[in-house]
Amino acid sequence: MSHETGNLSINTDNIMPIIKKWLYSDKDIFARELASNCNDALSKLKRLVDMGEAKVPESTEFRIDITVNADDKTIRFIDNGIGMTGEEVKKYINQIAFSGAQDFIDKYKDKMDEASQIIGHFGLGFYSAFMVSEKIEINTLSYLPGSEAVKWIGEGAATYEMESSDRTERGTEVILHVSEDGMEFLDEGKMREVLLKYCYFMPFDIYLDDVSAKAAKQKKKDAKKHSGQSGGHDHHDHDEDESEADATDDGALHPLNDKHPLWLKNPKDCTEDEYKAFYRKVFNDYSDPLFWIHLNMDYPFNLKGILYFPKLKHEFETMEGQIKLYYNQVFVANNIKEVIPEFLLLLKGTIDCPDLPLNVSRSFLQNDGYVSKLSAHITKKVADKLTSLYENERDNYNKYWDDINPFVKYGCIKEPKFYEKVKDIIIYKTTDGSYATLKEYLERNKERHKDKVFYVTDEKQQAQYVKLFRENGMEAVILPSLIDTHFMQFLEYKEGGISFTRIDSDISEGLKDMDEVAEPDKAKEDAAALETMFKEVLADDKLKIQVERLKATDVPAILTLSEYSRRMKDMSRAFGDMDMKSAFPEEKTLVLNSSNSLVHTLLDLNANPDKKEDAKLICRHLYDLALLSQRQLEPEDMAAFIERSRSILSRLALEDTGEKS
Repeated sequence: MSHETGNLSINTDNIMPIIKKWLYSDKDIFARELASNCNDALSKLKRLVDMGEAKVPESTEFRIDITVNADDKTIRFIDNGIGMTGEEVKKYINQIAFSGAQDFIDKYKDKMDEASQIIGHFGLGFYSAFMVSEKIEINTLSYLPGSEAVKWIGEGAATYEMESSDRTERGTEVILHVSEDGMEFLDEGKMREVLLKYCYFMPFDIYLDDVSAKAAKQKKKDAKKHSGQSGGHDHHDHDEDESEADATDDGALHPLNDKHPLWLKNPKDCTEDEYKAFYRKVFNDYSDPLFWIHLNMDYPFNLKGILYFPKLKHEFETMEGQIKLYYNQVFVANNIKEVIPEFLLLLKGTIDCPDLPLNVSRSFLQNDGYVSKLSAHITKKVADKLTSLYENERDNYNKYWDDINPFVKYGCIKEPKFYEKVKDIIIYKTTDGSYATLKEYLERNKERHKDKVFYVTDEKQQAQYVKLFRENGMEAVILPSLIDTHFMQFLEYKEGGISFTRIDSDISEGLKDMDEVAEPDKAKEDAAALETMFKEVLADDKLKIQVERLKATDVPAILTLSEYSRRMKDMSRAFGDMDMKSAFPEEKTLVLNSSNSLVHTLLDLNANPDKKEDAKLICRHLYDLALLSQRQLEPEDMAAFIERSRSILSRLALEDTGEKS
């Protein structure tokens, strides 16, 4: 063809500076775009060959070659695919790439913070290379018989040059003349890192070659040869020769990618070891996953992938998974919320969906009905897997529960359809060490507390209450995660009539001695006297005093904290532990056990003028002991508690000595 120059189909010449400036943080995307173009060219040719529409020698190896050359500051992307004619270059490079570019500028010139997906909005994938290049050359020859090779040159402005090329091999070579912004990519290690990120599972072999490093090595060998040292390498030189990155003994390169990711295999042909090895390789996580789901379907859409359940941390805010989305084995992005339901982002996995409605650059996803169906299907498969485990491997399911329950609960809150599918298989570990569904727990405790679920958030901190429950043949469920606060409220709303009460926020009827009292009037008088005494000693207007007869006679006092005010306090943790005491003051109740002998003795001590101080001392001490069963004392209160303990021990010792004397 004759030499041709022209303007790109665009009404402004400032598109290049905008691409360069706005996509600075994502400039490595150019490698994905150019490698993907190579991949597409190979796929198209292979399809034509399979259909008999094109012919290539049987020995043909479809491949992508990428070279970096620090000496002449170039990066080359070379494929032996379908190639382009001059008309196709004009169509695909000069026109389509910039369709809508004016709208692009109008829409985004004032929205610098929305840069990460800009290229994807208008199919500017090829032009992402200008983020790292001052000039780009395309040298291409179409597979069509009789085609003329074409060279295209663009220098980062809205103009181009086209002319005939002397290329003789079918395919396309894109040469990037690297600018100052892209110098880091001339490093073979950096380029390898980027290609492994985006292109690790591409279906055609990718070879990376460092031309300048090879040239330097050859120069060194030649120098030795000329200086007469070629007969004997020293040990250091031998090690250096052996450490060539991708070279075999004969100097050939190895492909850096894996063309056959595990998700492409039929699930029944995959072994447990393969699943675990794939997990370790993709996520660099060397602890084994708990279990996994292999997605493999062709209808109503093409979807393949593997979702892994890793061991999760209990604290919800620190849980972070990674779902890698692929398009025909080309990496698109991590954690795309339009495709992957938000709660599944706590998992780790790979999903490959060739039918995704992506545009030319594979960066932008249209949130249409198809995508929502895809998302719903993935949700269903996860729910089906959990149900299968519950029904067929209950022991394993119980074993996994501590790790997966934050994920399941979050899913229930976020996805109504997921909740409907799994609500009957949500289990709770109880204080007696067993696991039960909500229905099972309520059924076996209905005689003691109908439609009420007692729970524990910290078995150690609430040990006294757990002990009381156990001694009375009662059980509570263990809910230690931050998400449990939200989940309880969610369940109370969804399953009307059921309430959750922490074990230390109410005295269950099952803990009380319900037998008739011999002298009810005397019991009422004593209770009133105890309330008055403790209120005077503790001088806390907000503290409620309550007297109950408990079955456990060895416990003198228990402190309960209103479920509502405590939940509000727990919720504040989700907002960075902001102080909500003023908005939701603690509603504490000191429950005195009238079945306890010490509590009875207090009345006698208080009635004796010589023992009133002892009575006050014991009142304060009983309150602190009750407080300690819930939380640590404040520093000042702890100091006072220790001093008071010493005083009580001293008095006991003196009294004992006095009796003996």
